[in-house]
Amino acid sequence: MKKKLLLAGIIIFSMLAGGLPLANAASDTPSSVKRAKFEKTGHVFWDIPVNEKLVALTFDDGPDPKYTAQILDALAKYNAKATFFVIGEEAERYPELVKRQAREGHEVANHTYRHHFRDGHSPAVLKRELDKSDKVIKDLTGYSPSLFRPIAGYYDKEIVDTALASGYNVILWSWHQETRDWSRPGANKIVENVISDTRPGDVIIFHDAGGDRTQTVKALERILELLYKNGYKCTTVSDLLYRANSFLPATLR
Repeated sequence: MKKKLLLAGIIIFSMLAGGLPLANAASDTPSSVKRAKFEKTGHVFWDIPVNEKLVALTFDDGPDPKYTAQILDALAKYNAKATFFVIGEEAERYPELVKRQAREGHEVANHTYRHHFRDGHSPAVLKRELDKSDKVIKDLTGYSPSLFRPIAGYYDKEIVDTALASGYNVILWSWHQETRDWSRPGANKIVENVISDTRPGDVIIFHDAGGDRTQTVKALERILELLYKNGYKCTTVSDLLYRANSFLPATLR
């Protein structure tokens, strides 16, 4: 009951603040209906609205020996914290980067072990992927991750149910904060995609691996500068979840 009330409070606050692009009563879209259905679980999130100027920067598909290190340097410059959805196989390949992420106060989360899209079609295979990546992360950081992001953001009932049964919160990203950095649109465009519509509680997606991320690194420096000039701070996804829960009246927790 408490979890249902928590989600109800978050959704109500989000709609009042303009943070969730849920469908209106006159014209429901399939995506918004599907999203609302999963949000009711209390463990699937796109936005995490808070009453402070905080956002969560998230990075998928790493670690990468070149770009992850540069991203960590940029974050350190602004004392910004982020959440890294790492691939277990890559974490094994570059363990010192994952250890650095944890040591510098960032959150390390689960993005499967192999990053094979078809693995999500089988609950048994996905469970093995989650467990194997969990062990890698725990061995390197000392803790088991509590957050999971599906590959390419694709989710369905089986994927969500498998993740929830394994004890994860499922984290997508704010619809208005798809940076599309994977398409390499230019650093300026990546900056514009983020800064043009920043809202408290945004979950912003970047990629620190999987290709040439030079534009991402360049854009991140500028984004951090602009966010901080405008009074925003960057924290982890789990911190946003904690603050959202703390913000709600006791009757809604």
